[in-house]
Formats: sequence, structure tokens, C-alpha cells
Amino acid sequence: YVGFDFYDGPNVDVVGDVHRLSSYFELESFDLVFSSAVFEHLYMPWVAANQISKVLKVNGCVFIETHFSFNAHERPWNFFQFSDVGLRALFNSGLGFQLIDCGLSNPMVGYFSHKADSYLRYRPLVELYCHSEILCRKNESIKDFSWDDLDLDQVVNGERYPLP
Repeated sequence: YVGFDFYDGPNVDVVGDVHRLSSYFELESFDLVFSSAVFEHLYMPWVAANQISKVLKVNGCVFIETHFSFNAHERPWNFFQFSDVGLRALFNSGLGFQLIDCGLSNPMVGYFSHKADSYLRYRPLVELYCHSEILCRKNESIKDFSWDDLDLDQVVNGERYPLP
């Protein structure tokens, strides 16, 4: 186990920025990368996904748990919230990953407040979850990955955007 964080503290072995992860560790040196409640604080999570791919061994796994619906916190360092499909876009087959499982967890109940636009006021929010997770295996090393080459059909299983 190697603890990695932006700040020094308990269980932190290496202090650094995940956007530069491969500058702290040898390439393909980890069997598992585990991250909990971090990705919503990354200003370029796609760069972090690429860096994780670089330090993860072939056949290694990555598990990411982050927020799907949650209050703004630790601002201004609260940049994104992710659906399970959003995590699939980050940890995609073009980057060398095979999806094992992903989903949403910790269902929540919510409604629009009295301060919302009138057409939304007091309406319930459905399919609201606190967390999203993904578990992937790295199948191959990709040397020259480009986000321009991402095959969106693999991310959304070939489904088209809903018609208006």
C-alpha cells in the first residue's frame, strides 16, 4: 500500500498531484489504484485517468468512487460530479481499460426548493444518488492515447442521444 495525497497526513507516503502521477512512480508499477471521494476535486479528471493508466500494470485494476449528486464542498476545489457513464468515458477501452462493473449507490430523496424557478418549485427529483463507482481492468498499455480517438459508441453501448 502506498498512500498518495495532495497534502501530507496520516497514511500519506507520497505527497503530489495526481495530474502528474507518473512523475512520482515508475510506469506500470501498481496492481491496484483505489480512489474514494477525490475525482470531484480534480480540475482535469481525464488527465488523472490517463496518469492512472500509465502507473497501472497490465491486468491491474482501478476502482474509483466519487460523487454523482452531492452538495458543493471544499470550494473552489469542487469541479465535477460524475455519473457511472461519465466514469466509463474517463476509463475507456481506448485508454486500455475493460469495464468490470459500474453503478450508482446511496439513493437520495430531494425536491426543488421555494427559490427554484416557478416551473420547478417543489417538484421531486428522481434517480438521485450520492455516489458513482467504476471498477476496471487494464487490458493493454496504450502509448499514444488521444482523447480525440475516443469511441463514444463503446462508452454508451451504441445508444443514441434521445430524440427531442
